[in-house]
Amino acid sequence: MAKVSKRYKALLEKIDTEKKYSFAEAISTVKGLASAKFDESVEVALNLNVDPRHADQMIRGAVVLPHGTGKTVRVAVFAKGAKMDEAKAAGADIVGNDDLVETVQGGEINFDVLVATPDCMGLVGKLGRILGPKGLMPNPKLGTVTMDVTKAVNDAKGGQVAYRVDKKGNMQAAVGKVSFSEEQIKENVEAFIAAINKAKPSTAKGRYMTNAAISLTMSPSVDMDVLEVMDIKAQ
Repeated sequence: MAKVSKRYKALLEKIDTEKKYSFAEAISTVKGLASAKFDESVEVALNLNVDPRHADQMIRGAVVLPHGTGKTVRVAVFAKGAKMDEAKAAGADIVGNDDLVETVQGGEINFDVLVATPDCMGLVGKLGRILGPKGLMPNPKLGTVTMDVTKAVNDAKGGQVAYRVDKKGNMQAAVGKVSFSEEQIKENVEAFIAAINKAKPSTAKGRYMTNAAISLTMSPSVDMDVLEVMDIKAQ
């Protein structure tokens, strides 16, 4: 069993591990757990009562957080002709096609999000073995395979968070920084959870969400009242 540090033990004493905190109380509590020497990420972890082996229960998508993620996101775009100019004008960090294939094949991946126009997906397909394991393959469900490269670049740089349920029904995402105000954290978490609630499959049986927790990069998690969390809808 891993040794628990004094710092972590001290943080554990600040929370009631047997309690299901109200949404507002959980936000306030987790903000008070900041203890690292860097600006920790605020992370939400959910367990969903779905079976991702069925295509209609594979919950995957993306949501733009109202206050962004607090991270600087580097965006690369595969495009041709006028769409290359559009991507550059939108603020893409890297724009290319055949040359970008060679760069990635050479092991140079200087981006966090990859956008591609549909006519470039043949090129991107050559990089599947490299990009796939890194979670960087463009996907229409995430809005990263599109002719509207301006929107895709703006969304990525403006705080878009991709989400995907794993085979055990778990989902985790960073939804801001502890330096954000309580209200900003609250609104970001609400936006993320509202998107997950909206994505509930009609075929899901029983209670959709079985567990919901919030934490910081270096903190214990604070359990939230699942019934309250399942009531969160898009504003």
